[in-house]
Amino acid sequence: MPIPSDAYSPLEDALNRLATESVLAQPGKDDGMVPAYSLLGDLRDLCAGDPALQQPIAALHLKLDRCLDAAKPFDEALLTELRGLANWLMAALGDLKAGKPVAVAAAAGAPAERAAPQAPTAPAAEEAAAPPDVKLTLHLEDNQELLGEFHGEAVEHLQQIEAALLALEQQPDDPEALNSIFRSFHTIKGNAGFLGLMPMHTLAHEVESLLDLARNNKLRLNSAIITEILRSRDALQTLTQQVAVALESGKLPETVVPVGHLILAVRRLASAPSNMNLPDEAPAERRAVAEASEPPFTMSPAPAEAARPEPAQAEHAPEAASTQKAVVHGAPQAKAAGGATVRVNTEKLDSLMDVVGELVIVQSQLMETARAHGDTGSPLQRNVAQLNRITKDLQHTAMSLRMIPIKPTFQKMERLARDLARDFGKKVQFQTSGDETELDRTVVEEIGDPLVHMVRNALDHGLEPTADRVAKGKPETGILHLKAYHQGSNLVIELQDDGRGIDPDKILRKAIEKGVVASGAALSREEILALIFAPGFSTAEKVTAVSGRGVGMDVVKRNIDKLRGKIEITSDVGVGSTFKIKLPLTMAIIDGLVVRVGEDRFILPSTSVQMALRPTRESISTVHGRGEVLDLRGRLLPIHRLHRRFGISLHTEAPWDGILVILEVSGKTSALLVDEMVSKQEVVIKNLGAFMQSIPGVAGGAILGDGNIALILDPGALLQAA
Repeated sequence: MPIPSDAYSPLEDALNRLATESVLAQPGKDDGMVPAYSLLGDLRDLCAGDPALQQPIAALHLKLDRCLDAAKPFDEALLTELRGLANWLMAALGDLKAGKPVAVAAAAGAPAERAAPQAPTAPAAEEAAAPPDVKLTLHLEDNQELLGEFHGEAVEHLQQIEAALLALEQQPDDPEALNSIFRSFHTIKGNAGFLGLMPMHTLAHEVESLLDLARNNKLRLNSAIITEILRSRDALQTLTQQVAVALESGKLPETVVPVGHLILAVRRLASAPSNMNLPDEAPAERRAVAEASEPPFTMSPAPAEAARPEPAQAEHAPEAASTQKAVVHGAPQAKAAGGATVRVNTEKLDSLMDVVGELVIVQSQLMETARAHGDTGSPLQRNVAQLNRITKDLQHTAMSLRMIPIKPTFQKMERLARDLARDFGKKVQFQTSGDETELDRTVVEEIGDPLVHMVRNALDHGLEPTADRVAKGKPETGILHLKAYHQGSNLVIELQDDGRGIDPDKILRKAIEKGVVASGAALSREEILALIFAPGFSTAEKVTAVSGRGVGMDVVKRNIDKLRGKIEITSDVGVGSTFKIKLPLTMAIIDGLVVRVGEDRFILPSTSVQMALRPTRESISTVHGRGEVLDLRGRLLPIHRLHRRFGISLHTEAPWDGILVILEVSGKTSALLVDEMVSKQEVVIKNLGAFMQSIPGVAGGAILGDGNIALILDPGALLQAA
């Protein structure tokens, strides 16, 4: 019974993949053995109607079966036979298509076939059909530990791929970046194939074949090709996220992630290297790419000892003694002793921080006790001082364990800027600096969304179209610079552009028109610029898919306030704008100013405090419609009395007998009246629970050294409520 013509396409596809595996395989290694074994099984079934083709395939399939059972790698003879069989089958398929008899003399492994084969050519676009999309199949019970390892490595490789691709777009001839991308796709392909993650394995394999053409100077990468590879990388990321969800919840994937269209696009590029341009993507498709989000910034589950996997496509995998090292290739080997790393579950880190926080509280209580009962220089005080030093070291070490680089977030912004620039038809040079700066994992997770809105705003509103820039005498390529650095106990993130800048007069007119501010209101330049953070406010002339609805910058402000940070704007019309975000390094500990009102103590975040002073009687006055104000160097600042907000007694009723703490929030400066400034110290933040969660102006609580509880205030919400 002859092979039907409708089987030629899948037969050719399987042959191309087998030939690629045979080219990449090396003697003494088992990379590609499991995929080759699986492909030979497919070919054997496809050739079931032609014994002349099926018999040599079945013979080699049996040899690979025995090698896998014995955990043996490829040797020279087996590789020669595999490559010879692939070449012979290619020729035989050509004969079948032409209606000629198959030349049975060219048996697999014959001496005439031992010449090094050429890289296979993918089928022509019109002959190729997209493979069917299937659900990701996981074997959680057998492979839980290995899947945890795979997920952690895949996340790292996908980040490296995106960074290298963006670098490659700027320097297409960079061999180091190209080799890095190829190695990452090769590693993902091999590991996914071993674990039976076939959608990931197939897609990574096709991209790897395309990259191999570029490595061998048979294809030159351009923007269209890089876009296809980025889209494939995004699909692999979505599949990797399905693995993460399954590991965390035990819930197997239910959604099919489509990869067939991507495989088809990559094959078209590989089959016609001279055709360098793909059909332009629709704007909606480009926006979908631009809005593709990174997986949450979580660390993968801690690896345990490897269990012997039994995926459906690797039933004959080597025994457990060599499973991880021999088959799951590409896994990072142990580094030198000084740089060895280990993955730790984030729940363990959070638990450690809680315990260290309790230790800090107990240590401060011991200091108070020693100060009250011990003489200066007594053994008790010396021991408590030593405990204080050790506790601080432990606290800083525990905090550093939660610190991760901001580089992945910056990398995501670079990708976003690239895709949006293509959507808007603008030329943009995206620059980053300080991307190795580390900050708390929680802060990294929360800062991504505000940065997305800020980058979109800068590209849409900030940077002018190319024609306008040239008319103004500017370079046609706009510059967007994102940088991070430490400043005292804070982290500063700056986004700077050389665009049109923000016109305060236009902002004020729009704000009056929308009723955000009253007509004739006297506002400072800082207060006018801060209006762009008002909910529903937008200066866009028309609504687009990216901006114009007024729901972007208010999200930025809200998220930064939630992180106890603040944002500042400086802008020159026609020159550009700079958005500066100041954030605490950690969300677990706050650097605060302890103040007393009556018998109660409160903590104000240091980031919101400008200064504290005892005012003179002459600097205090009452203005009609504004109440009590402080004349501070010619500026009238409203005075808020903290005791009225919480209904507690105040020892000093007159402002000149107390202390005024000058607070700056969202460009607005106010004065807060308190009885006394107690101290400036770091305190561990405690959640107040659901009962007191929604009190306006209160962000949390802290236990002081004497055991009493002080409320941590949220200046923005406090002044807004007042």
